[in-house]
Amino acid sequence: MRRIYGVGRIGLAATGVAALLGYFEYVLGFATFAIYNYFSYFTVLSGMAAIVAFVAAAIVAFRREVDPPWLDWFRLLITTYIIVSGVVFLTIVIQSSSRAYTIEVPWSSQLLHFWIPSIALLDWLTDAGKARLPWKTTAWVMLVPGIWGAFTLTRGALVGWYPYFFLDPAQVSGPLETVLYSLVAVALFTGIAAALTATTRLPRRVPRPPQG
Repeated sequence: MRRIYGVGRIGLAATGVAALLGYFEYVLGFATFAIYNYFSYFTVLSGMAAIVAFVAAAIVAFRREVDPPWLDWFRLLITTYIIVSGVVFLTIVIQSSSRAYTIEVPWSSQLLHFWIPSIALLDWLTDAGKARLPWKTTAWVMLVPGIWGAFTLTRGALVGWYPYFFLDPAQVSGPLETVLYSLVAVALFTGIAAALTATTRLPRRVPRPPQG
């Protein structure tokens, strides 16, 4: 069974590479797009990290019956990040219909925002080889988003471009709205990370030795 998970994770990593390349090709079609802005999207960065996590988890699955705690800590963070990216993007797409504009969702974006996070979540929930993670693991979940957010706001003020509308002062009613969106994001990150941590602490059945 662990080998099946390993093969599946290699396939998931390959899908992630294809999705990132496809999305890069898609955004190149916009005349106003600058290539270096591609790496400013949290979805892209978390997608790249997810590929590393999938490959690492696949290698361990081929070699061991139980994951080391450091791997599942890493997987927990990455799974949280890609799920939040999908939830935020879905919310933006839904809101666009009420604001008189349409957001295209090409196949690459569908993979990055919906399919890959969903399959990664399924992998997490069904994998019996996960380590039991302590609750303090969730304390780390905001480190990367916090650094990314500070960098994005600083860079946006200098170059006049933001990857998401709720970070752009020109597209929100004021700083208070940006703070509100940020608090919602913090709640999503911590809530999802806590839920994923809780699944590793559920009682597990210990197989009994055969009687004869």
